[in-house]
Amino acid sequence: MLKGKVAVVTGSTSGIGLGCARALAEAGCKVVLNGRKMNDEAEELLKTIPAETGSEVMFGAADMAEAGEIRSMIGDVVKKWGGVDILINNAGIQHVSPIDEFPEEKWDQVLAINLTSAFHTTKAALPGMKKKGWGRIINIASAHGLVASAYKSAYVAAKHGIVGLTKVTALEVAEMGITANAICPGYVWTPLVEKQLPDQMKAHKMSEQDVIRNVLLANQPNKKFATTAEMGALAVFLSSDAAASITGTSIPVDGGWVAH
Repeated sequence: MLKGKVAVVTGSTSGIGLGCARALAEAGCKVVLNGRKMNDEAEELLKTIPAETGSEVMFGAADMAEAGEIRSMIGDVVKKWGGVDILINNAGIQHVSPIDEFPEEKWDQVLAINLTSAFHTTKAALPGMKKKGWGRIINIASAHGLVASAYKSAYVAAKHGIVGLTKVTALEVAEMGITANAICPGYVWTPLVEKQLPDQMKAHKMSEQDVIRNVLLANQPNKKFATTAEMGALAVFLSSDAAASITGTSIPVDGGWVAH
C-alpha cells in the first residue's frame, strides 16, 4: 500500500511510536526510528523490524527538545532517502502536579517535547512534501487534546496545542496533496502503563484488575486499553490514498472517553 514511502516516527523505540513504526514497515515504508540516542533496544529493533517486514529501517538520534537536533535528523533522512513522505509526531513526556506547585522547568520541558518538537519536524519536512505534491502528517495527541484532567496542566495544554497545530497545518497545505490529522488516544496498553500498576495497586490498596478498571480506565466507558497495534493500523489508514480527503481532524481512540 505504501511501498517505498519514507516515514519518520518520533519517540518510536517503544509504545505507540513503535506500534506505528512497525505497522508502517509492514505496509512497505522505509522507516526512521527516533530516540535520544542509540541503545541496545534500538539496535535490536534495527535488526528485527527489517527481518520481520522486509522494509528498510534507520535510526535518527535527536533530542526532541532541541530544534537543531531535529533539523539535523530530518536533514539526514533527506540525504539518505530523498525526503519525508509520512511524519508521525509521537514523542511525549508527562508530569503531574497542581498548577501552583508545577515546576517551571517541567512545564517548559513538556511543552518543548510534546508540542514544539512537532512544529520543528513539520517545518523541516514540509518543503519536501510540497515538492512531491504528497505528504501525510499525523500528530499523536491524546484524549487530553480534547478534554482536561486535573493536575496535568502542561500535558493538557500541549495536547490541545497539537490539535490546533494540526488544524492550521491542514488548512495551509489543503491544496497540495498533503493531509494533517491528529490521533487522540485514551489509555493505551504500553510498557510504561504496565510499570505503573504496582505503585497504583499499593497507593489505592486495590487489586490489579480493580486499579485497571476503577483508576486507569475510570474515564473509558469500554473499560479496555487500546493497543499500540490499533494506533499503528489507524496511522497506516491515514497515510493511505483512501484517506486523501481526511484532513484537519482529531480522531479519538479512547473507548468513548470524550463522548461523556
